[in-house]
Amino acid sequence: MEDKDQKDLEQGTSTGATEESTGIKEETSAAAPQTSAQEPGIYSSPDKKAYVTEQGAGGNPVVTAAKRQSLIWMVISLILAVALVILLVKPLTGKGTSDNGPVATVNGVEISKDKLYDELVKAGGAQTLDGMIDEELVKQEVTKANIKITDAEIKKEISYLEQQYGSKEGLDAALQQNSMTQDDLNKLVVKQLEMRKLLGSKIKVTDEEVKSFFDQNKESLNTPEQVRVSSITVATQAEADDILKQLKGGSDFAALAKEKSTDTATKAKGGDLGFFAKGQQDPAVVEAAFKLKKDELSGVVESQSGFQILKLTDRKSAHTATFEERKDQIRDGLESQQVTQLQPAWLQEVKAKAKIVNNLDPKSGAAAAGTTK
Repeated sequence: MEDKDQKDLEQGTSTGATEESTGIKEETSAAAPQTSAQEPGIYSSPDKKAYVTEQGAGGNPVVTAAKRQSLIWMVISLILAVALVILLVKPLTGKGTSDNGPVATVNGVEISKDKLYDELVKAGGAQTLDGMIDEELVKQEVTKANIKITDAEIKKEISYLEQQYGSKEGLDAALQQNSMTQDDLNKLVVKQLEMRKLLGSKIKVTDEEVKSFFDQNKESLNTPEQVRVSSITVATQAEADDILKQLKGGSDFAALAKEKSTDTATKAKGGDLGFFAKGQQDPAVVEAAFKLKKDELSGVVESQSGFQILKLTDRKSAHTATFEERKDQIRDGLESQQVTQLQPAWLQEVKAKAKIVNNLDPKSGAAAAGTTK
């Protein structure tokens, strides 16, 4: 793993990386300082992908912890995928000969399962196994503590994310763009809530901290004006002109989007982009969309995606947040930040008490052999 990737993994999404990828700085405050504490070791991996971005969530610092947890979830996915390949290729209990058939041939030369297994282990198997061990430790602690997460608790957490994205549709779009499903998100939320309950009494957020965070971040907690737009995207000006002519002649927008649009992420939904604020879409699209009245069509808009025709389907006015409506969400976010900070030390304590035999790490096996638990 490169040094930069390791640093990003340990720190979540860094301010520098955020500015580079979105052009939007992450805000900080005394109530919710950014931490350089190591990212929870439970799901460490050489790769990562976070579906929650500063731009998608409007740059709101309340979602910092949620972003880190979404990063963790995507890392889990990678770990399980690599682990599945390894386990399918060769059980960890030892190498056999009867099932060591070739997984590929190159000009008649066989590549065996043993060779593939060995290469996978070298390429990250030890790190993957470490992550799986940590995940199992957490699972056992959750069972031991008889922790249960209710549907109501999951819905509450997801409602906070929907607020950050302006609507359920906005969150759904973010999930789709990052190849995640609602079920993926639910599992992520469950893991976050489990860790919060495991850490329990160690998490302390005062009323003063919540109020201080609100006072220092009022602007970012407000909801900007948003529009909901449907779009048909095509490759050429001529195609767009022809579609616009059809629409003005009475053709159905959603039907044409499904038939003609090249945007695979939205065409199945009739071109629906969901709600977005200024700065959350291509500048040309934003400029055209915010000038439209409800049900009005734009002209042909040239964007980075191609040539687009827009239709405004809804609009939400800007809203100034109040402390009463945001205090629970702020407390939730600050508690999640503390979970991120406390989790590494907690995990080390759990590991120290556990009997772990890691057959990919000779030192682990030797240590376990000489230890009585």
